[in-house]
Amino acid sequence: MRVLLAGGGTAGHTSPLIATADALRRLDPSVEVTALGTPRGLENTVVPEAGYPLELIPPVPLPRKPSADLLRVPGRLRDAVRKTLEVFDRVRPDVVVGYGGYVSMPAYLAARRRKLPLVVHEQNAVPGLANKVGARVADRVAVSFPDTPLPKAEFVGLPLRRMISTLDRGALRAEARAHFGLDVDRPTLLVTGGSQGALHLNESVSAAAGALAAGGVQVLHVVGPKGAVTPAPSAVPYVVENFVSRMDLAYAAADLVLCRAGASSVSEAAGTGLPAIFVPLPIGNGEQEHNARPVVDAGGALLVDNAALSAEWIAATVPALANDSVRLAAMGAAAAALVPLDADERLARIVLESAR
Repeated sequence: MRVLLAGGGTAGHTSPLIATADALRRLDPSVEVTALGTPRGLENTVVPEAGYPLELIPPVPLPRKPSADLLRVPGRLRDAVRKTLEVFDRVRPDVVVGYGGYVSMPAYLAARRRKLPLVVHEQNAVPGLANKVGARVADRVAVSFPDTPLPKAEFVGLPLRRMISTLDRGALRAEARAHFGLDVDRPTLLVTGGSQGALHLNESVSAAAGALAAGGVQVLHVVGPKGAVTPAPSAVPYVVENFVSRMDLAYAAADLVLCRAGASSVSEAAGTGLPAIFVPLPIGNGEQEHNARPVVDAGGALLVDNAALSAEWIAATVPALANDSVRLAAMGAAAAALVPLDADERLARIVLESAR
């Protein structure tokens, strides 16, 4: 059986794609998996590293506002569909799986033209345009969050990498803190803006470094590939990393995470029982706040508007929370109860059933 997985751009698409690919191979080692991406996405690095072949097609970005660029979309889409059909001729997939984004729309149209079984997975609580279109023609539609407004939606959760879904944070804590050069006993804040970093998060937290240190809180700050911060020096560790490949160790080291509210960030923090402060990205269609809302409403996280996040807010809120072990334990338990940790295999079974 041959499966084509279409998705790319950021870790929000590539992480569930790779998790699904791994689950497919566990369930049926004879399955041949190929990923479909674009030349400018994270998939160009992480998919080959995961051991899967990658085919590339031109991206077809959809402008959010009317512009001259919008007039070029039909021609770009036709070209991308043509290139996708060429990939189909080489790979000869039995089923196509799409995760949304720039690469999925051509894949959906090509799959419909070839009358191939199609499975759509939507990561966010508010679906994007590509998946709204794909869901209309798909055989099966899987979603990460309950009540996602797509036809035929089946709640399976977000496929997580096994290093995350099988993580025992407590058992790995001492090793994880030693790995990053952190004090084994101090309360620890993890800060991450996702695979690309987040400038406002970086600036706000680093500006609060003095207050965090005064509260005894050490920081593991993943600033992103192009990020940089200059926290005030102190005796309390403040570790800065541009990129962390072992996010299982980062989660295990932390007592609390401050991050955006992309589907992966929400599902990984909640699934590992890590209390969170979610700061939704203030652009897009509002999907990040919707992603975070179930965890926040259950008491597993705090929600802070991007404009309200500041060094002063962090200083007033984070040290007390990070030092409150009873509250953190309650938050972690509330969050963990919401996230299916077997979403990778649930989606993989849907893919196999659709192909057969």
